[in-house]
Amino acid sequence: MKKMTRTLCAAALLALSAAGAPAQILIGQTAGMTGSVAAGVNETIGGAQLVIDAVNAQGGIHGEKIEMIRMDDAFDVKRASENARVLIEDKKVLALFMSRGTPHSQAIIPWLDKYDVALIGPSTGAMVLHKPLQKHVFNVRATYQREAEKAVQHLLTIGLTRIAVVHVTDSFGADALEGAMTGFTKGKAKPVVTIPADREKPDYKSIVPAIKDADAQAVVWIGSGVAVVDGIKALRAAGSAAQVVTLSNNASSGFIKQLGDASRGVIVTQVFPNERSLGQPMVKEALALAQAKGQAELSPATLEGFASAKVLVEALRRAGPKPTRAKIVAALDSLRGYDLGGGLEVSYSPQDHSGIDFADLSIISDGKFKR
Repeated sequence: MKKMTRTLCAAALLALSAAGAPAQILIGQTAGMTGSVAAGVNETIGGAQLVIDAVNAQGGIHGEKIEMIRMDDAFDVKRASENARVLIEDKKVLALFMSRGTPHSQAIIPWLDKYDVALIGPSTGAMVLHKPLQKHVFNVRATYQREAEKAVQHLLTIGLTRIAVVHVTDSFGADALEGAMTGFTKGKAKPVVTIPADREKPDYKSIVPAIKDADAQAVVWIGSGVAVVDGIKALRAAGSAAQVVTLSNNASSGFIKQLGDASRGVIVTQVFPNERSLGQPMVKEALALAQAKGQAELSPATLEGFASAKVLVEALRRAGPKPTRAKIVAALDSLRGYDLGGGLEVSYSPQDHSGIDFADLSIISDGKFKR
C-alpha cells in the first residue's frame, strides 16, 4: 500500500512538473553549417536567431516558445534529404526553415509533400522552387534568374561588353545561367565564353585560361562560397583585372574575409535593402536587436535570415494556439500583404509562393558591401 502511495505521489509530481513546463514549437533546419557555404549559412542563422530570441523573450507565440532543431548537412545533397527525414519523422518538427542550396532544397521536397510540412524561406533563389508551384515551399527572397539578369544588364550598361560566364554544373548553376542569358538577350549581346565548373572540384587551371583567352572584361561567376573565392583568387593570380560579379548566395561578411585582398571591387547582387540603410524600418529593427547582443553591424546574409524568420513567426501567429503542420501551411497560403518593414511586402496564395521581387547590386570596398 505504501509503495502504491509513493508511486501515485511521484506520478502526480511529474504531472505537475509537465504542466508547468513551457510548451515548445519545434522548427527544423538542415543547412551547410560546415563546409564550403558555412560562412553565409551561419550568418543567416544569426539573423534568424535575433527574431526568435526576441519573440521567446516576450513569452513566445501564444504562450509557446520556438525551439530550433538544426542539423548540419555540410552542403551535401544526400545529407540534406536524410536530415529532413529525421527532422520530420523522428523529431516531429512542425515546419522546416531556411534550407541552403538548390539541389539540396529540391531533395527535401518529397518529405514536405509526404507529411504536409512547410519549408519557409529556403536560402536559394532557384526558379524551380517558384515555377511550377511547389505546394509546401514558401519563398522569401528574389530569384537567382532576376539577379543574374540584372548583373548582366548592369555590366552592359557601363560599357563592359566582353563578358564571360562561369557556372557551376548543378541545378543552381543552370537556373542562374538562364537568367544571365535573358540579360544578354535583352541587351542584344552574347557572352564571349561560357564555362562550366564542377561543384565539388572546379578546374581553375582550365577555367582561368579560358577567361583570359577570351579577353573578358568582366566575369559573371555563378557558384557558391569557397569555390568562387578560390576562382577569383586564381583569376587575380593569373593577372586578370576583369570585373567579377557573383550572386547573393555569396553576400556574407565571411565571403569577404575569405577573399581577403582579392575582394576589392567584386560586385555581389543583393536581394534585400542595404544593411546600413538605417532609414529602412526592417534594417533599423534588425540592427537594434543585434546591437543589444553586442553585434556592431549587420551583413546581407544576416538580414536575409532576419527577414525569413519574421515570416516564420508571422505564420506561427496566424496558425493560432497549438499549431499543426496543416495549420501552418494554411496560414501561409492566406498570408497577404505582410510588411517586413518599409514596404517590403510578402504575400502568398495557393497559386503563388513567390517572395519579394527585390534585386540590387553592391560592390566590395574596404572590406564591406557598398551600394
